[in-house]
Amino acid sequence: QVQLVESGGGAVQAGESLRLSCAVEGTILTFARMGWNRQTPGKQREMVAQINSAGKSDYADFVKGRATISRGDAENTVLLELSSLKPEDTTIYYCNGVLINEEHWGKGTPVIVFS
Repeated sequence: QVQLVESGGGAVQAGESLRLSCAVEGTILTFARMGWNRQTPGKQREMVAQINSAGKSDYADFVKGRATISRGDAENTVLLELSSLKPEDTTIYYCNGVLINEEHWGKGTPVIVFS
């Protein structure tokens, strides 16, 4: 069974940085696209950043200049570096990936930014 496992969330002060990691378990196949989304309960889910197997990345406007997404050294891992964090970045961050036209999601990792 394919599972995406996030780590790296936590509580920081505004202006600080965090690195989120996502590792895939249960398959040796390469995901075509992996990314990070965020969602606060009761609000719409937002794409934060995504990267395809060729290394092309896209970012949401609200994190441009403050986020870097990259593939990790291990197969099927993806990292998200967040800097200059703001209180409005506080929410749950979810890793997702597309494998053979099927989308998979992690359970999420919380990011809390104190002002």
